Amino acid sequence: MSSKSSSAPHIPIMVNEVISSLEGARLKVFFDGTLGAGGHARAILEAHPEIERYIGCDKDPEALEIARKNLEPWAHKVEFIHGDFSKLDEYLNALHVKTVDGFFLTSGCHLCN
Repeated sequence: MSSKSSSAPHIPIMVNEVISSLEGARLKVFFDGTLGAGGHARAILEAHPEIERYIGCDKDPEALEIARKNLEPWAHKVEFIHGDFSKLDEYLNALHVKTVDGFFLTSGCHLCN
């Protein structure tokens, strides 16, 4: 979230679709490549308490700080990466993660007024 957008909170718009697509899945390790402020992450973590490790990645350091606050109830299972999800293999190798049970990635498109 750049300083231009930090005055308005990001409101996740695909929460129902994301949760529906993960219905019935048993998730132990989850990778979120576009963490943002953590809105989708919160919904996923609430819907899937079995998640042991939630890895959230975002290019925006301000967004990561907001997400860190928003995801405080899950601080024991959320790991934050400042970077681009295009380096997914590098991050997972560094974290010694061999298997991921679920992913959330978006194109990063934004609607502007």
